[in-house]
Amino acid sequence: MPDGDPEGVRIIDRMNWTGQGIVFPREKWADTRKGQAFGHPGVYILVGLTSDDDLPTIYVGEGDGIRDRIDSHYTGAKAKDFWSWGMAFISTNRGLNKAHVQWLEFALVNQATKAKRSHLDNGNAPQEPALTDSEKADTRGFLKEILQILPLVGLHAFEMPKAVATPLTKASAPAAPIVSYENDTVIVPAQKGGFEKVFLGEHCWHAIRISGGMLQKIKWIAAYQAQPISAITHVAPVSRIEPYGEGSKYKLVFSEPAKPITPIPFADAPSGAMQGPRYTTYSKLTAAKKLTDLVGKI
Repeated sequence: MPDGDPEGVRIIDRMNWTGQGIVFPREKWADTRKGQAFGHPGVYILVGLTSDDDLPTIYVGEGDGIRDRIDSHYTGAKAKDFWSWGMAFISTNRGLNKAHVQWLEFALVNQATKAKRSHLDNGNAPQEPALTDSEKADTRGFLKEILQILPLVGLHAFEMPKAVATPLTKASAPAAPIVSYENDTVIVPAQKGGFEKVFLGEHCWHAIRISGGMLQKIKWIAAYQAQPISAITHVAPVSRIEPYGEGSKYKLVFSEPAKPITPIPFADAPSGAMQGPRYTTYSKLTAAKKLTDLVGKI
């Protein structure tokens, strides 16, 4: 940290690695760009949070000298407004050439597309350049180092999501009614568009804050549809829970499509009772006649 500021410019070196990473806030670019490293071939990533689903927007680029490329995204007719910080990776021994950095750009875009943890601002998917087997092996090694560094500087968009809990709940009717004494169900508020597109269409729900103590307990998720419906209308069994976005939020993936239930109306619940997730038991959910049966009169 040249300025001693953990939120400012950071330079990352690793033992026995010929590369170097430079992380910088957008507002520091005018000074950061003066570094000699930005005259070298390299790959860079620009990051910003511009959507309301908590996924970052990223742009992956490369250049024979990356200073001018980042300059073009900073000011001018082709400037990109979304990014608030960026990172660049270069070789300290000039071991990367134009084909190498093109391959790194291709591989990073491909990895981000597979991970589905960001919005890619790249208009077109780059094509894989031709490299010899030995060049590709070396460049893959460089990519591995980049992918190990990114989470350490706060970017998880290239990591394949790994489940933090796998309840693998099934909705098949059991021989006897499910009786639960410990909270095992999360109720989430949903607007019409998100409910239809994600809860019903994608069989999941995301950007949920869940306390660490609840992660291993949740087996069911219920949807409270906001006005004009104002009722809990559907429930789904949870297959797995994954990290979502760059914060401490999660994505719940269903093991089966959500099923409608007898609506549980808002009724006499106090204003604001369903502005965020609420916990209950599946037993209470199936017996409830109104929302206060589940969340009480707050």
